[in-house]
Amino acid sequence: MGFRMSEAQDGLKIDVWERTKGHSGQAVQAMNRRLFMQLLGYECSEGLDPERAIGTLGAALDENRASAVIYADVNNPRGIALLSWSEDPSDFVTRVRPTLSHPTLRGLRSLPALTMIGRTYSTGYEPDLEHWLIQRPKDTVRNTAWPWAVWYPLRRAGAFELLEDKEKGGILREHAEIGKAYGAQNLAHDVRLACHGLDQNDNEFVIGLCGEQLHPLSHVVQAMRRTRQTAQYIVQMGPFFVGHRAWASVTP
Repeated sequence: MGFRMSEAQDGLKIDVWERTKGHSGQAVQAMNRRLFMQLLGYECSEGLDPERAIGTLGAALDENRASAVIYADVNNPRGIALLSWSEDPSDFVTRVRPTLSHPTLRGLRSLPALTMIGRTYSTGYEPDLEHWLIQRPKDTVRNTAWPWAVWYPLRRAGAFELLEDKEKGGILREHAEIGKAYGAQNLAHDVRLACHGLDQNDNEFVIGLCGEQLHPLSHVVQAMRRTRQTAQYIVQMGPFFVGHRAWASVTP
């Protein structure tokens, strides 16, 4: 970069807060809080029953007061996935990681390709910033009426960032309106996370889709393929994890 970050000009002000004006242009809301969410995929080796593994892992997570859900992997009869979240990402190390050291869980084999991590973020149009960044993602993944889930990472082409703001806004609105329509009809509900610098494969976003039925989650992915953003500017999607919620923590 030609200079060290510590040697940056004094006049350069870095703003890491999340901000929104809402759709009606009301007073700006600002927060320096966001929720981190992490998905870890595992396969149960011979000798470790997947249902027993879910129960043991769930009990250990509750004991450590970790916020999480566990999915049964639809595409792997011996697979499970752990989705956990916290405003403090150190909880992934201090609360979640120790639970995986339980003696009866030694038969869990990590599937790194399914590891996803990201943080909630503001687009600038949310009417209630705290609800969007903190509460809504928790409510979405824990909702007992929406047990089905599809999670996947994606990366946009660098050319997208070079577009004028007005053009980018139109492309994003086209994409967002489709998602809103599925949500309004209770077909699919999304969790959107940014993962710049966090993803092992340099992806930029992690998307979670939750719903009552699996088919609408597939349908919304299909519908998004026709948008300009997906057809022209998304260069990588997946791998996809498809799961059915099997357990939820006591800690919300």
